Amino acid sequence: MAQAKPIDSRKESPADDGLVLRAPTAEDGYRVHDLIANCKPLDENSLYCNLLQCSDFQDTCAIAEKDGEVIGFLSGYCPPKKPDTFFVWQVAVSEKARGLGLARRMMLDIVSRHKDVKFIEATITEDNEASWALFKGTAKKLGTEFQSFPRFDRERHFNGRHDSEFAIKIGPFAVQ
Repeated sequence: MAQAKPIDSRKESPADDGLVLRAPTAEDGYRVHDLIANCKPLDENSLYCNLLQCSDFQDTCAIAEKDGEVIGFLSGYCPPKKPDTFFVWQVAVSEKARGLGLARRMMLDIVSRHKDVKFIEATITEDNEASWALFKGTAKKLGTEFQSFPRFDRERHFNGRHDSEFAIKIGPFAVQ
């Protein structure tokens, strides 16, 4: 495999598109909650969970705003046993902002804040074509490996209440 390309999120966002990418604040919690509620079929978390994501996990989350409106949110965390990994928890992009590469821009913005991160992980249901395309495209853009394998089974882990989730892993790559 060829040498992975370093991440530079500044190259992902044209300066004149009016888009602001930033870490969220506690005041964004309800706005994030509303965005996710409007992005069916995403799993909704409690408003309190979104508030904690925006306050206690702000270093591993990103908000995308245009003209003061939240049009994107990406949440994640660095698992305690894998400090070189960023795990993507949830990606929400408003309908009017889809197809613009916003999810990748938010993800790379977060990763660019964490110089020790060399891998991106997530779980995806088999039918989530947008997420498969996002992560495969990101691996290709970074010139690195993409792996996937079953992680959480519908019956064994979700007792039939949620579709099976497949783990994905992108990397290694370097952050500059």
